Amino acid sequence: MVKVVSGERIAKEGQLGIGCSAFVFDSKREKVLLIQRSDDGKWAVPGGAMMAGESLSEACAREVLEETGLKIKVNRLLSVYTSPHRLLTYPDGNKWQPVNLHFEAEIIDGELTTNEEATAFGFFSFLETKKLDMHGMDRMRVCDGFKGKVETIIYDDYDV
Repeated sequence: MVKVVSGERIAKEGQLGIGCSAFVFDSKREKVLLIQRSDDGKWAVPGGAMMAGESLSEACAREVLEETGLKIKVNRLLSVYTSPHRLLTYPDGNKWQPVNLHFEAEIIDGELTTNEEATAFGFFSFLETKKLDMHGMDRMRVCDGFKGKVETIIYDDYDV
């Protein structure tokens, strides 16, 4: 289980960890795709860590494919989340200051399938997401996606 620690500039104790996630609408652009995580049972937007040697769009598309079976096209950056006052500590001892980029994306191919990372999936309206068990960060991403803003939202310091 990941431990989240908050404190004045505590993130300097870790390394930068770049992650990305996708806000994927259904064909009517009314509902968002969420997965139910196998590790904690919570609902989340698909996404994960960027690997060296890939672009942000490639990382986002890879993570969505791994977690859902869907091929996507990344269209635009919705929001950026980071905080120098937040540190994630993993069971293996690695410590990370997360830098998360959240993209709007569209499905181009594939079929939804469960796997070792996602035990279920579904498309949910904004109102339906309020009833789901989600981490605060995923709830922020869902809210930002449904805002429909044209400009990118940047959070330089957030607390969830």
